Amino acid sequence: MLSFPIPAQPSGPNSGTGLCPTELPLISKYSEYGYGNYTYGGPLRIESRYDIMPDGYGLSKPARLKQFANFFATADVHMTDKETPNQIIYLQQEDPVYGAPGTSIYSPVMLYTTHVLDAAMQTVNALHKQAPFDFGICLGDVCNSSQYNELRWYIDVMDGKRITPSSGAHLGASTIDYQKPYKAAGLDPSIPWYQVLGNHDHFWLGSAAVDGDPTVDLRSAFIGSKVWAVGDLLVPNPEHFPCLHDTSASFKQPTFHMGVLDGSTPTGTIIGAGAAGSMNPPAVVADANRRSLLRAEWIQEFFNSTSSPVGHGFGLVDGSLGSGFACYSFVPKSDIPLKVIVLDDTQSENDGSHDIHGHGFLDATRWTWLQKELAAGQAAHQLMIIAAHIPIAVAAIGSEFEWWESALDPNAALQNAVSLTDMVAVLQNTPNLLLWISGHLHQNTVKAFMPPVGGVAESGFWEVEVSSLRDFPQQFRTFEIYLNSDYTVSIVTTNVDPAVADGSPAAKSRMYAVATQQIIQPNQAPNCQNVQLAYGKIPVDTMDPSRPQDNATDASIVYGSVPGVPYCASYNAELFKQLSPSMVSVLKKQFSA
Repeated sequence: MLSFPIPAQPSGPNSGTGLCPTELPLISKYSEYGYGNYTYGGPLRIESRYDIMPDGYGLSKPARLKQFANFFATADVHMTDKETPNQIIYLQQEDPVYGAPGTSIYSPVMLYTTHVLDAAMQTVNALHKQAPFDFGICLGDVCNSSQYNELRWYIDVMDGKRITPSSGAHLGASTIDYQKPYKAAGLDPSIPWYQVLGNHDHFWLGSAAVDGDPTVDLRSAFIGSKVWAVGDLLVPNPEHFPCLHDTSASFKQPTFHMGVLDGSTPTGTIIGAGAAGSMNPPAVVADANRRSLLRAEWIQEFFNSTSSPVGHGFGLVDGSLGSGFACYSFVPKSDIPLKVIVLDDTQSENDGSHDIHGHGFLDATRWTWLQKELAAGQAAHQLMIIAAHIPIAVAAIGSEFEWWESALDPNAALQNAVSLTDMVAVLQNTPNLLLWISGHLHQNTVKAFMPPVGGVAESGFWEVEVSSLRDFPQQFRTFEIYLNSDYTVSIVTTNVDPAVADGSPAAKSRMYAVATQQIIQPNQAPNCQNVQLAYGKIPVDTMDPSRPQDNATDASIVYGSVPGVPYCASYNAELFKQLSPSMVSVLKKQFSA
């Protein structure tokens, strides 16, 4: 793991004691204050977790009887076209309250997103030689802003193609390391990989439906030459909950030119940014490959790949469920009773909401499909994993990442088909469900869903989040699923730092990710209070219906810690799961101890 100091934040810009969050673009000053320096330490230990097991379990660990699966998961790669004209980079410097913490809208790691994924796949390939992976899965947000060129960079890195990581005028392509074309290593072709849809994959910056407001031509802004001027859409609107923002109104307010990164400079200088009245409208070279993809177009692009399987899971989608349906399931190994359910739980493009589209959501078709998949897996005596982009029951009410309270959104044209309370009840009533895995929050959170009061132990399940490959700590996870000698299941999940060569673009990205963490200091170890009243007054479907509504934090959410290391954003664990008597009986017939 990485070790580095977290300095105290200076009291204001130009303080001489360090950089404030709004000064994140001052990359030339990083070395002056030691930002980005880190050292390597040993690996984190794997913590045994018995939260959902019967009382008294864990006094002695069982032997492992059979490995059911070994796979890796990435999340939130955020391939970023840093030269596209419709970003909101300037808000990170202009808005100290809402914009400054927003490393998703600007961070120096934007320069090297393709290189980090390439380093991660080289690391996967090395691990595969030691212990073969059955498959890999990416948990969404491979694009940063739904663009065609961003998606092609992602697929082409996975396929080991030649990458041209720039757009428009392709400035610096012969001289600047992050702009130079290169050939990606690619994932070992013997490893099949599967894909999950994320909100950034089909929404502008993960936040707004591109065609959601007919009075705003957002689609043309992708492929035009003008660096656009819009308002501060990060400022919340206190008149509504949970509709805290009004993106449509902000698009119509030409307040600030938002800027792009200059590919001809070694550190990606921000150009074309500032108050709209203070400069001539800046421009870039237009590029048709920046076009925003419709959901169905995004899915179809995965069939234009040289690696396996065909369509990377989307070939398994039930075509009768409509264009753009992005849910499917697969069985990794025919002789192992394990099924992976890939669930699209992102918002709909036609839900009518003006709020930031980072919430969890299932329309009626997806909710019906999920219930059928769970019931079918239970009937077939299959253990199950749900792989989705958006996690459940870990994001605070009002955070823009929680389960969508559509009934409280005045603009909602679609309603969430299921409340979080009702969905968790269905999941707890599926005793063969082992695990929910997700990305989205860029954190390494592990949470236990306890059995309901009076329920049996096998109705509990685990949730594991995978952090971002773009932002610190830039890790992916491995998952090893074991059947134990006492016919329980162990899930061993381990964070992996991609191996990076000194001086390489990927190494620079890691340094920038560390520096960004030191300057912005976002909380990578959140544990939100469980409430049923937002802001103390508005009734909501509670953040986590599986635990008491007592305004307490979640005792099952813990984070890694290392003596002498001031900050740790990683967590490795062996998660134990009790199986039902009927499932134990089936497994005993197939796998004898």
